[in-house]
Amino acid sequence: MLLYRNFSDQESLDAEYNPLSTAGDAGDIVKRWEERSAHARKHLNTHLGVRFGPTVDEYMDIFPSDKPSGGLHLFIHGGYWRRFTAREFSFVAPTLVESGVSVAVMNYALCPEVTVAEIVRQTRSAIYWLKENESTYGIDARHLTISGHSAGGHLLAMALNSDWERTYNLDHDVIAGACAISGIYDLSPLPYSYLQPKIQLTWADVKNLSPIQHIPDRAPPLTVVVGGHETSEFIRQSRDFFTSWQAKGLTGNWLNIEDAHHFNILDGFEDSKSILFQTISNIATL
Repeated sequence: MLLYRNFSDQESLDAEYNPLSTAGDAGDIVKRWEERSAHARKHLNTHLGVRFGPTVDEYMDIFPSDKPSGGLHLFIHGGYWRRFTAREFSFVAPTLVESGVSVAVMNYALCPEVTVAEIVRQTRSAIYWLKENESTYGIDARHLTISGHSAGGHLLAMALNSDWERTYNLDHDVIAGACAISGIYDLSPLPYSYLQPKIQLTWADVKNLSPIQHIPDRAPPLTVVVGGHETSEFIRQSRDFFTSWQAKGLTGNWLNIEDAHHFNILDGFEDSKSILFQTISNIATL
């Protein structure tokens, strides 16, 4: 009996959907994220813990640039919807801020205390809040771009499928450009995996919350990024999602960073010469 595609047992499925299986230095990288993020919060102009929703986990850290012409970039962190906070990812801000782009790093509640569907709602709420409250914090969200890593890539893709006009009374073109990094776009294998006790997906969730099943008819340009040293399933999911995106006639680019795995792929945020930084900088300043 096959569980998903050609996978007949949980062990092989877990190996493909566990990013640690190809990133032996992940612990050191996460420690570096924490150190660099603390440094960023100490040295940048900041508005920390700004609430965008009613619960304690619905907040964002905002890093305004003194060169506001670059618009605003929202970063959505990963952790399989069950790990990390915005505070581990402040490090994505400094190089963008220096280039003239203001940055917001979103926090959200984690599974199993909330569902993945609730985290999707919180993501959409954060985007709405930014559009409605930008002037209070010295940022310009008229040109709002977004990136998301891992589970954040999933949340970004779900945000691109939002009905901003009917549900939020915003213009359809809320988001000017997006970059999904090492994302999950088909949730079908996850109920069979080691993640299920924490994320507790139902089959209705799999159907309703898998971005590959909900490609929008209209959307901003999207770059889908993956690391060449990630597992074959992470690479396949990214490739299949991008193929489906293009099949809808939507604008996008595919970027395989050959020397990167699931964790060190984010190093590009700190290197203005990296292809990842240049990709995000280009969409943020168009």
